[in-house]
Amino acid sequence: MKIEGKFIFKVAGTLTAISLVVALLLGLTNMLTADKIAAINKQKTEEALAKVVSAADCEFPPMEEIPQAMIDAANEQGGKLSEAYEVKSGGDTIGYAFKVTASGSQGNIVMIVGVDTDLTVTGVSIVNNSETKGIGSNVATDSFLAQFDGMDGTQNITLGQGYDAVTGATVSTKGVTKGVNAALAAAEAMN
Repeated sequence: MKIEGKFIFKVAGTLTAISLVVALLLGLTNMLTADKIAAINKQKTEEALAKVVSAADCEFPPMEEIPQAMIDAANEQGGKLSEAYEVKSGGDTIGYAFKVTASGSQGNIVMIVGVDTDLTVTGVSIVNNSETKGIGSNVATDSFLAQFDGMDGTQNITLGQGYDAVTGATVSTKGVTKGVNAALAAAEAMN
């Protein structure tokens, strides 16, 4: 059976028209929602920043340009450093907060990690994750994240040495650990 050229052009034209309409609709949807999504992400980041410090009334001026040494140090630990903030209280720098992305089981885990000037973790807060609900998503619970508070950043934090994994979510747990180690490495690279 031979397919006629007319039929092929008709099918190709129809598929092209459908693709163009879908692309236009996706573009319009993105245009309508981009500002809302950015506002939600900004709010989540601000809430996470407040969670990772113990002092009240802190300010978080962003580092306008992150030094390459900090980015490289974070990458070596398996995390991607995207934002860095000074943590100031009463005008004094009391630490830093880093927005880090690390791989989890189902996708990326985006977190804010607070580190004081002595390279000690002051807090971890998950901004966004794609982990399985009820299993891997448990790495975002306060009880799990509190295990990292006070850990000394002069050595790599490893599973089973100072904190416990979420049951059934070892990959997700390791993702958070990579993010914490990446933030500590970035803080150490500042000195």
